[in-house]
Amino acid sequence: MIKDLIRLSIVVFVLTACGSKTDSTVTEDYGDPFTPERKELSLIQQGEALVKKSDCNTCHHATSKIVGPSHTEVAEKYDFTEENVALLAQRIIKGSSGIWGQVMMNPHPGLSQEDAEKMAYYVLSLDGEKEPN
Repeated sequence: MIKDLIRLSIVVFVLTACGSKTDSTVTEDYGDPFTPERKELSLIQQGEALVKKSDCNTCHHATSKIVGPSHTEVAEKYDFTEENVALLAQRIIKGSSGIWGQVMMNPHPGLSQEDAEKMAYYVLSLDGEKEPN
């Protein structure tokens, strides 16, 4: 019974996560990034945790294309620079289209610039670079 509820919840989440076009503000709780245990984590590790808690994996995978490009493809396309971290963070927050095809990436307006940048740090690290040039 519980397994059926979990499966149903997953199906509902997947069906609504990528296709929802509402004007409501999304508020996502990623926890306090300044707790003592998180201060010890690098920006890349914090970004990885934020990506894992978000809906990113509905349309993206670390190494395989799903709806959008894999995170590794993004890392290979963009140099790991502070400018690209800020650019990708804005695309995460505002959404984007036309860069990887016609499918629009949903915006995440409830996400802070700081957390979006941490997520970009993680994504850009996936081709082996561990800090901005």
